[in-house]
Amino acid sequence: MTFAPVHAADIQAAQADISRIIAPTPLQYCPRLSQQYGVEVYLKREDLQDVRSYKIRGAYYNISKLSADEKAAGVVAASAGNHAQGVAYACRSMGIDGKIFVPKRTPKQKRDRILVHGGDSVELVLTGNNFDEAAEAAHEDALARGATMVEPFNARNTVIGQGTVAAEVVTQLSALGKSLDNILVPVGGGGLIAGIASYLADMSPRTAIVGLEPAGAASMAAAMKAGEPVTLKDVDPFVDGAAVKRVGDINYEIVEQNQGRIHLTDVDEGAVCTNMLDLYQNEGIIAEPAGALSVAGLAEVNLAPGSTVVCVVSGGNNDVLRYAEIMERSLVHRGLKHYFLVNFAQEPGQLRRFLNDVLGPDDDIALFEYLKKNNRETGAALVGLELARATDLEPLLQRMEDASFDCERLMPGTPEYDYIVIG
Repeated sequence: MTFAPVHAADIQAAQADISRIIAPTPLQYCPRLSQQYGVEVYLKREDLQDVRSYKIRGAYYNISKLSADEKAAGVVAASAGNHAQGVAYACRSMGIDGKIFVPKRTPKQKRDRILVHGGDSVELVLTGNNFDEAAEAAHEDALARGATMVEPFNARNTVIGQGTVAAEVVTQLSALGKSLDNILVPVGGGGLIAGIASYLADMSPRTAIVGLEPAGAASMAAAMKAGEPVTLKDVDPFVDGAAVKRVGDINYEIVEQNQGRIHLTDVDEGAVCTNMLDLYQNEGIIAEPAGALSVAGLAEVNLAPGSTVVCVVSGGNNDVLRYAEIMERSLVHRGLKHYFLVNFAQEPGQLRRFLNDVLGPDDDIALFEYLKKNNRETGAALVGLELARATDLEPLLQRMEDASFDCERLMPGTPEYDYIVIG
């Protein structure tokens, strides 16, 4: 072990420190999910923090433990958005200067909130295409200026601060006369799951911990397979709060030491979107993609009937401008939206024949776009079809074949799909 181990006593001390500034978040019973999965589901509402995510815990505790000289020299941070808000909040509260680096693709909502929480105490720098590139720039700046880097996950005090989530959960369930059977935790860099695992190892060792990673950025699973942290070649940035190419060394060590009680699994980004929409429409919860990871994970694990399960809703910083993409990804994941390249013969009545002979009574054209206009005998069109039921796809494909239309179905994840549909 290359760092001092984290124990429940460390986390309890941190809880006492930060409780003067950071109030506990609610643990809410969710009737819908409980009925759906046959267990008692509670939602740990970290989206209700002042900065709308649990990241304020680790950021505030980490900065609070700096020496007077370190505070005077200022701090630097890199973040996909949520850690940055926690750092900004702490800087303004303690009167410390901070410089925060975020990726260029960070949603505007998160960028705006960083500046609101930090005020005149922080400078915001947009750089790089992902968290890892922003982190590299932040480390270089901290080294050049002699400032302290406040790590979003790969630091002992950050892990200790994040572990206070578990301390609250155990206390809140105990007040209800219940014990914690399972806790579902989103995983990005690994700070949250490391803190939770450290606390539960001492205080609730029989609790099963499920770590949920986005399918396009499963960096902890890659580290466990390799036996050490590894850098993923590419990540899907959609679940921005958990889209990390490489987990922290400290976080990996803690997860590796607790692997007997931790189960890692990944969740398709489309499933995350579906659960974001369900949380909003049913519970009125505005969850960001990473915040919905734990709830989406309920469908990925086997849970004992009647067991007590907590899902950590880790954040609620979601830009309303992203909801069109969220709806799209959800429809595609549920098998309700499909795209085709249709080669129409350049003669009258072809579109009418497509509508009459191919579309079912509940099918709808969501997109129709000619890709080329020329004098050739055929013309390709990109056609997006929205179905009422996923089971309507096979009859649709059969009608296309029977009608002798030259159709090519575009499959998600292929270069053709990404280039034509997304690009």
